[in-house]
Amino acid sequence: MVIKVNKLDQQDELGFTAKSPRWAISYKYKAESATTVLESISYQVGRTGSVTPVANLKPVLLAGTTVKRASLHNANEIERLEIRIGDTVHVEKGGEIIPKITSVDFSQRDLFSIPISYISNCPECDTPLERSDGEANHYCPNIESCPPQIQGRIEHFIQRKAMNIDSLGSETIRGLLDRGLIKNYADLYSLSYESLNGLEFKTFSEKKGEYSLRSLREKSASNIIKAINESKNIPFEKVLFALGIRFVGQTVADKLAKHFKHIDALSVATFEALIDVPEIGERIAQSVIHFFSEEKNTSLIQQLKEAKLQFETVEEEIITEGNSLLDKTFVISGVFSKFSRDELKEKIKANGGKVVTSISAKLDYLVAGDKMGPAKLEKATKLEVNIISESEFLNLLGS
Repeated sequence: MVIKVNKLDQQDELGFTAKSPRWAISYKYKAESATTVLESISYQVGRTGSVTPVANLKPVLLAGTTVKRASLHNANEIERLEIRIGDTVHVEKGGEIIPKITSVDFSQRDLFSIPISYISNCPECDTPLERSDGEANHYCPNIESCPPQIQGRIEHFIQRKAMNIDSLGSETIRGLLDRGLIKNYADLYSLSYESLNGLEFKTFSEKKGEYSLRSLREKSASNIIKAINESKNIPFEKVLFALGIRFVGQTVADKLAKHFKHIDALSVATFEALIDVPEIGERIAQSVIHFFSEEKNTSLIQQLKEAKLQFETVEEEIITEGNSLLDKTFVISGVFSKFSRDELKEKIKANGGKVVTSISAKLDYLVAGDKMGPAKLEKATKLEVNIISESEFLNLLGS
């Protein structure tokens, strides 16, 4: 059940986070539960090398669908549940969508069952797994040769929120990899209509449980080449997200692109320069430095540069009013009488300032309106950030 604010002007004032509207709240009913048997555990490898254990269950009807699999997340979760092969388990759908095991019925356990030993080698390439201190997940370090990692990075690269090459699907990518036409996402830009037209590759049908032969026809080949060429106009922040740097999601990629302006400036940025960017922490900074220190990554970027992708931010045209807020950072919270929130943001930019979304010790000013968030007020007070009203903000402008 979703409860929404029923006035468009108030929705506009409340705005959005990076992922959801602030003017809507969802309430979820207690999830339906079912009981079934854990038959086995398999392991999946993601694009970052993260290994996820998956419970293979005796099929059971749950909330309108038949459930056969559920994620076990990591070794810690297996240990927490004290789960074993053959156990009777309780299953629910998280958010009515994703199946998960909630508990084990220990009264039904076989006396001769044995604890699960987490795998030590990658199930795809047999490379010994690694697990860093403080990390819950095990990782396969074989970035260059582990098949699911290669395919996962390409699928991440082409997704709608990144390069938006929507004519390519998982099966086609697998076929291109199997045929040796590509080895990484940069190789997509070396494909031609001639190399794709009539290309045959195997596809697997889970419903039938068998492989079949598929071929790309003229229209499909033409659409793929067209989508690849159109992706060359995708803006820098989306290209940066598409590269798949660990911990660099859409929001972080946008902030890094706007701050450093060009991929070359970002690639040589120091740790201090990175954490100086609002909302960029130590973990992200270290990940960015590590990515650009790897020769294979710089080689991929060079290949993408040669393909004419966008690696520079196109500056937005901002009407300059003055420099009274030069290099000052602001967070805006609440409702204002003279300006809308968007107008305040434009005023700040027009006078040399920067608008950020979260409060930190580096923040210069919190512009506080009516009904501002109490959590922001409390954090700003604790960090001794300057909290100013709308009229005090106007004084800063010298107006």
